[in-house]
Amino acid sequence: MNSDDRRNQHEDDGEDVVEEGDVEETFVDDDDGEEVEEEDEEMDEDRREEDDMDEDRREEEEILLEDDSVQGFFAHKEPVFAVALHPQQQTLVASGGSDDRAYIWRLDTGEQLAALDKHGDSVSSVGFSSDGSLVASGGMDGKIHVYSVEARERCATLDGPDDVAFIDWHPKGNVLLAGAHDASLWMWTLPSGACMRVFAGHSAPVTCGRFTHSGRHIVSGAEDGSLIVWDPKTAAIVRQFAAHDERFHQGAITSLAVARDDQVVLTGSVDTTAKLVHVNGTILGSLSNATESVEAVGLCDVLPLAATGSVDGSLSIWDINTMRLRTTLRHDDSVTRVVWHDGAPLLTSVSMDCAVRTWDARTGECVRTWRGHQAGIMDVALTRDGRTAVTASDDGCCLVFSEIK
Repeated sequence: MNSDDRRNQHEDDGEDVVEEGDVEETFVDDDDGEEVEEEDEEMDEDRREEDDMDEDRREEEEILLEDDSVQGFFAHKEPVFAVALHPQQQTLVASGGSDDRAYIWRLDTGEQLAALDKHGDSVSSVGFSSDGSLVASGGMDGKIHVYSVEARERCATLDGPDDVAFIDWHPKGNVLLAGAHDASLWMWTLPSGACMRVFAGHSAPVTCGRFTHSGRHIVSGAEDGSLIVWDPKTAAIVRQFAAHDERFHQGAITSLAVARDDQVVLTGSVDTTAKLVHVNGTILGSLSNATESVEAVGLCDVLPLAATGSVDGSLSIWDINTMRLRTTLRHDDSVTRVVWHDGAPLLTSVSMDCAVRTWDARTGECVRTWRGHQAGIMDVALTRDGRTAVTASDDGCCLVFSEIK
């Protein structure tokens, strides 16, 4: 029945005439009128509150729908913990997460190129070799899978650690380092997979580590608050900093960075401080202004600047010559990673607030903010020119953000 039919039926039904005597008169006294007015005012107030709530919901939806990414990879479906870029072919990305798998995919198209063999637990780290011929995934199952990038076939499975915290490739050869929950570090030569060295010296789980830029040393940090400089040829301890020295960390080390000349190491800790040390054994100073754990640190390669990011959302820029704070920048939640741009005083940070921000460390200006994730960002990798960032997030996605449209 259309609207005209409904209208005609209503008119036909209205043929019965209502007589005047059939109408019951109703009177409203003054008190009742006041009650009606009060009820009307309450209804108006309720409507205003509902309108305000609707407006808030619309604003939240607009924030949630904000997406500055130019590409993405969505195969993980579960939180993604690690992302890495190929050193030469910067359109190739490796990512790994809590779906127990790592993938190789294209940055420019989002195309999946390979789903690497599944681990027995979450993939905690991924990385390409310095020449780009190999890619590795390290898992919480204690295994590291190594693949040929060209053939996309596994060439080695490395055993030894009980729970891989990080992996790092030697800067000049196909040698892979891993740190483990059992307080050990392991080093293998690839593609044979032969174990070269096992490093013992920490007394608690290893949390972070890497080769120095020259490859002549290894530095690692652990939950016991110790930082060790190693000789990779002999597995001997070259230098050790530990909690028994009250000038050093009194809590677990969460992150570290190495200066371009390999002489200075910066560490972050759950004790809310960052420490700057020289590899000759000198503690240069303490950087302290955070109120919660320092989770991310970095050293600029063109200016004597350091960056420290904390769970309290602060991102602090320090002058390492004077050990003085230059400026404190802010995210709206925990800072998870900081990456200095190559050859520039620019810094990109990511956070649990779902934002990617780039800062000019000289002025403290936020020169760029990218959004698109629906949950916290766990890792970020930058192209060499610093104009494109690839992120890994708790929302199960990897996104690509770029100045180049």
